[in-house]
Amino acid sequence: MNVKNTVVEKQEEAFSFLKDKLLLQYILRIIIDIILKMKDSLNIAIAGATGYVGLELIKILSRHAKAKILYLCANKSAGKKIYIFDKKIIKKNLPEISRIKKIDWNRINILFTALPNGEAQKIAKVLPQHVKLIDLSGDFRLKDSKLYKKWYGINHNCKELINKSIYAITEFSRNHLDKYSIISCPGCYPTSVQIPLIPLIQKKMINVKNIIIDSKSGYSGAGRNVKNKFKFKNIYDSVSAYGVGSHKHMVEIDQELSRISKKRVKVFFTPHLIPMFRGILSTIYLETYNKNSAIKIHKFLKKYHKENFFVKIAKFNTPIGTGDVMNTNYCNISVCKNRKDNKIIIISAIDNLIKGASGQAVQNMNVAFKYKETMGLI
Repeated sequence: MNVKNTVVEKQEEAFSFLKDKLLLQYILRIIIDIILKMKDSLNIAIAGATGYVGLELIKILSRHAKAKILYLCANKSAGKKIYIFDKKIIKKNLPEISRIKKIDWNRINILFTALPNGEAQKIAKVLPQHVKLIDLSGDFRLKDSKLYKKWYGINHNCKELINKSIYAITEFSRNHLDKYSIISCPGCYPTSVQIPLIPLIQKKMINVKNIIIDSKSGYSGAGRNVKNKFKFKNIYDSVSAYGVGSHKHMVEIDQELSRISKKRVKVFFTPHLIPMFRGILSTIYLETYNKNSAIKIHKFLKKYHKENFFVKIAKFNTPIGTGDVMNTNYCNISVCKNRKDNKIIIISAIDNLIKGASGQAVQNMNVAFKYKETMGLI
């Protein structure tokens, strides 16, 4: 009986040892995993963390394998938890909101700025050289400081850094992003417009003197103060044209299309607010050159964007909408025929808060730091 008991006890000890050993191995694997991820991870600060774009950045970077958010900044909300601004942010170890002046720059690799126009340039002036700035405002989009003053209504106080920045739609800038200390992310409307148009202008397939753009956006594009900006419009129940002939994104589109075509381009552009929260649908009316039919342009764009993961070309002559790209970093494009042979219609759909802002910013970061382009975005 004693012998049996001893055998049973020894077996239990052996099983217990094996269990402990397996548990220890499992814990060690987790620790090694964490160490490997941290080894080449990026320490990040986000300025403007409580705005719509800042909150989307947090969601994306929270699931990014190589990103570690060390600072969330919003001066008016310092001391608060970020979760109170968006219940969908569930990561528990995010930092408390602080002021920008509290950042220890020695700990930071990247600063994302999702701030009002004029603020990022102030920070850029004092930013240490080792910190890459990824800006989502208009501060470094225009290469001419006089145009910035004209269209934004404020002086540019960091002119010396404009030429040290790159205007970056990832699909067209991927080979240069690692060379610049400032990455300027395009506006939401210009993103939706340029992804289909730049290849056609490069190939001289369209008449650049006759580009008509009708864009519609959810009201999140106007930011949290949308009610104050459009206080005389019933934005939740009606469609409203705004910025007619004067929207800031128009000069940005002109600049980039002029650069590509090597001719002065002035587009016709009218944006509209529609009663939904997010999404942009741009309908672009074009005149083609050299018998470039709608079907030929469809085939060309499909081939051009074949390797661009986040650009999807719909079947020829297919109506598309924002529902297909909601909460994604995709740009969906449809080429449609017109009743006139030399006229075509291109429809482009993006999520204004992701491909038009935070998603494109992270896509630029991934390419600049040689990570997989889709990391954190799918």
